[in-house]
Amino acid sequence: MVSSSPFLAQCLSAIWAISAREADENGVDVSRAIGLARADLVTLASIWRPAPDALARALRANENVQRDDEEAMVLALLDAHRGDQTLQSGWLARMVARRAMQPNHLWQDLGLTDRSALSRLLGETFPKLAARNVNNMKWKKFFYRSLCEMEGFHLCTAPSCHECSDFDACFGPEDGESLLARIRLENMSASLSHP
Repeated sequence: MVSSSPFLAQCLSAIWAISAREADENGVDVSRAIGLARADLVTLASIWRPAPDALARALRANENVQRDDEEAMVLALLDAHRGDQTLQSGWLARMVARRAMQPNHLWQDLGLTDRSALSRLLGETFPKLAARNVNNMKWKKFFYRSLCEMEGFHLCTAPSCHECSDFDACFGPEDGESLLARIRLENMSASLSHP
């Protein structure tokens, strides 16, 4: 079953775009940046057409994707909380887990416009997990906190979040510039300076 949601199409295109850009910058295959193997990329490109060159890139992708232990744990958490068993939710679990390994806010590393788009995407794709983030914790922090709780560990030494000296690190604003907007601006500037 394939969803026809315009929002999902927009998210998949953004994730593809930011991953393809990163792959080009690092001289790696797009599968490494996005977290999907060739067969999934070909299917995604055939159904959603996230970029004009998507199918050609997908056909050149690696057949398999390697994951380290940390990424595998985040993926297991997401997989366990998928709202359905569609291709898209499986792809998104793998993409979000891969992109969560990047250094920026998760919404930025997924190429989304802001944190609210990420919250919507996670709420629609992993509804039970997203519903547990009642205090609006930053998503990466929330994933790791959830993993620790599942293992019986307490991530924090403070008795409660409100008493923690690092409160802003977990709950502060996630503002900043969209990475795709920055890329578009750089591309426009480059094209204007080289007529």
